[in-house]
Amino acid sequence: MKRSRKLLPAKNPSRTIVFLAAPSSQILDVAGPFQIFVRAAELFVQDYPARKTPYNVLLASTTRRRSVATNCGLVLTGTATKTFRTLRGPIDTLLVAGGSGVEVAARDEELLVWLQKAAQRVRRIGSICTGAFLLASAGLLDGKRVATHWKWAAELANKFKHTTVDPDPIYIRDGKTYTTAGVTAGMDLALALVEEDLGAPTALKVAREMVLYLRRAGGQSQFSTALSLQASDRRQISEIRSWTHDNLRLDLPVEKLAAKAGMSPRNFARVFVKDAGTTPARFVECLRVEAARRRLEESHDKLEKIAADCGFGSIQRLRRSFLRLLHVPPDDYRHRFTDLTVK
Repeated sequence: MKRSRKLLPAKNPSRTIVFLAAPSSQILDVAGPFQIFVRAAELFVQDYPARKTPYNVLLASTTRRRSVATNCGLVLTGTATKTFRTLRGPIDTLLVAGGSGVEVAARDEELLVWLQKAAQRVRRIGSICTGAFLLASAGLLDGKRVATHWKWAAELANKFKHTTVDPDPIYIRDGKTYTTAGVTAGMDLALALVEEDLGAPTALKVAREMVLYLRRAGGQSQFSTALSLQASDRRQISEIRSWTHDNLRLDLPVEKLAAKAGMSPRNFARVFVKDAGTTPARFVECLRVEAARRRLEESHDKLEKIAADCGFGSIQRLRRSFLRLLHVPPDDYRHRFTDLTVK
């Protein structure tokens, strides 16, 4: 996502950020990013006391009740809660929370018409997790490339044929439409939007207070390669996962991994693909990219050292893997995503 460092104009009125939530919404889809915008506004005013608060953050229910009962049993209510029918004034950013109640909300014709009209007026519109189903039901994702929680990606793609669903990224921007994967990905998006509006220093302060990464790349995968084999019932495969993670500097052809597992290369490759959903070579490459990414985020080590320590052997191989998996070269990754967090 391209980020602007230009702050809001001094005379600019507060921007209204609205979270639209149905009953049984996922509480973190709302509470996490909601808190990020609220805290960003507080910190911004502390730093620029002569400026107006940059955000007015509201929660809007999809029903006639102002309160929203979330799927964990807690109820969201307060002075910042409305219903979509009682919202007044311009909306800058409209974000739809996910949760099991989205399915019912998507059948409310009045709500769908309201969304269609609101989409024409807002600067940004988006969804968190399965909130994408509500936007898609209103026709607002037609022709768009979108993200949602990996568990529901296939269903979203099957139900809405004019939408291109990518099950891997944390969040996607397509024009003024933003869609995210599940739960905490909404917080990643909120930080990115705060940085667009208020600048990196404010976003960094919020991230530090909330113990979050400032810049998890939107194109970063929803999945951790290191976790992908933990569900395996085969002891040899689970052990290979741990051993590979600890020996990335070594040359790791399938023959070596198979021997370590006490299996023939052909049988090992077959079993590995069945358990991990990917080939041994791809698994090793993903582990190396994850390790290199952490080094880029957490150190000032040169690319040559990172490439050697993570088993790539050369900067060229490191760069090819980054482009293939993250769609950004390693030097750009460090500059774009970690320049403020590495000390």
